[in-house]
Amino acid sequence: MEETKRYASGAPHPSHSATRRSMQWTDDALVLGLRRHGETGVILEAMTESHGRHLGLVHGGRSRRMQPVLQPGNRVRLTWRARLDDGLGSYAVEPLESQLSRLIGSSLALYGMNHMAALLRLLPERDPHPALYEAAGILVEHLDDPAIAPPLMVRFELAILSELGFGLDLTACAATGGNDALAYVSPKSGRAVSASAGEPYRDRLLALPTFLHAGGSPGPDGVAQGFTLTGYFLDRHVWGPRGLGPPEERARFVALGREAE
Repeated sequence: MEETKRYASGAPHPSHSATRRSMQWTDDALVLGLRRHGETGVILEAMTESHGRHLGLVHGGRSRRMQPVLQPGNRVRLTWRARLDDGLGSYAVEPLESQLSRLIGSSLALYGMNHMAALLRLLPERDPHPALYEAAGILVEHLDDPAIAPPLMVRFELAILSELGFGLDLTACAATGGNDALAYVSPKSGRAVSASAGEPYRDRLLALPTFLHAGGSPGPDGVAQGFTLTGYFLDRHVWGPRGLGPPEERARFVALGREAE
């Protein structure tokens, strides 16, 4: 009864306070993209550390001051506010680290950034994926390096598959249980297969590049095998069921990576 009187007198109910807190948060983020909204605003799409891929309105986002801040790949600190928890809401943006001057001069980096953003758009909006946020940050830091970016992108595609529930098991042979001399991946199960167990069926198996299970330098052939491997499972489990094809940005990124070798 005392509790009822207290809330009737105007004191906030705990559930109401929780609702208010859920309609404002501050988080670090990577800018993925934006689109115009009205005469001066933009809708910013960002991959946040704790709130997943999230959209919000930036008032004045097309101003000269804000345009350099809201470029894809930049790190920012966002404060999101909304009247309703499921509303679009608006962002206050604080710049943290600009990647624009480094990425803008590299076609490899620009295609890589677009492909990475497209991969993250496969995730449900507002679904937290802190490991992917960290991996995306590392990838952005090396997108202009043709020796590092392609193998990192292969690993990022593997991480996307895993986060979507289609992770590959590259730790042990599906036939023997051993973890030495792994050379193939079963296109049916997504599990690794050793060289000896897979030899009779090699024409029906996918190549497993050594760098994905044993480390070391991937080399041009290893990177190409990696993209063939991840592309097969992305098409089978993600792009195909959604009526999508492999994005053009991916093809251009892969081609530019080969040209730079």
